[in-house]
Amino acid sequence: MTHMFSDLPHPLLAPVIDLCRRAGEVILPFWRSGVEVTAKSDDSPVTAADIAAHEVLVAGLKALDPSIQILSEEDANIPLSERSQWQRWWLVDPLDGTKEFISGSEEFTVNVALIENGRVVFGVVSMPTNNRCYFGGASLGAWRSDDTAHIEPISVRDKPAAGESFTVVASRRHSSPEQEKLLAGLSAVVGDLQLTTIGSSLKFCLVAEGAADCYPRLAPTSQWDTAAAQGVLEGAGGVVLNLAGETFDYPARESLLNGFFLALPGEAAWRDALIELATAEN
Repeated sequence: MTHMFSDLPHPLLAPVIDLCRRAGEVILPFWRSGVEVTAKSDDSPVTAADIAAHEVLVAGLKALDPSIQILSEEDANIPLSERSQWQRWWLVDPLDGTKEFISGSEEFTVNVALIENGRVVFGVVSMPTNNRCYFGGASLGAWRSDDTAHIEPISVRDKPAAGESFTVVASRRHSSPEQEKLLAGLSAVVGDLQLTTIGSSLKFCLVAEGAADCYPRLAPTSQWDTAAAQGVLEGAGGVVLNLAGETFDYPARESLLNGFFLALPGEAAWRDALIELATAEN
């Protein structure tokens, strides 16, 4: 780990970045290798790569601080009676975008977020195929690193640059009739929309680095799909809101599924219009 990473404003951030990159290193041998896919009880796919990354992350996180609990997609069957006692925990997706990974796409990530009392403290989103890593938190700032020797701060844009379209990020695989109506309504407010599709939690990261304006999600996700990238976006001056316009959070509850959400720049002039449109569709 280089000196500049050790200067980051939270003592656990640099070691978690390092850990996410190590998890990526164990994933890569399985990528584009015809890896065997099995289905979990909810029919979502899992591969040996998911499990290998999970094992690296769990061992590393326990070594960092054994007092912080861990909730990973690959070990999520922890009763609410136990989770409701947690004050601090790691929310982990060892391989976010498993369908992208299986298809041979580069659009998959390793996601780790530190949660305190239901709120994201910071998140790390690492891309194994190109060593790109996004990281940040609400009171910390946000950065992108394309190798271990360089980091640069990132921030949201309040509006597109002159000559650029208003860009909405959407899932490559998941839309819904509600989402289609929302986009039509938003276009009436901000003008022509350009739609960018990308896999995994990278959707938040495009908004965080000012390459896109908005990521509305009116389709299902799980807590580990969103928390790490929410930390990045919040550090970059963005917000993730539920449809009541409140900060999206992660309280202990029976279901680990998220409600619908809107990810956008914190100072966006069209924020209230977006919330109103999303609420009208639900």
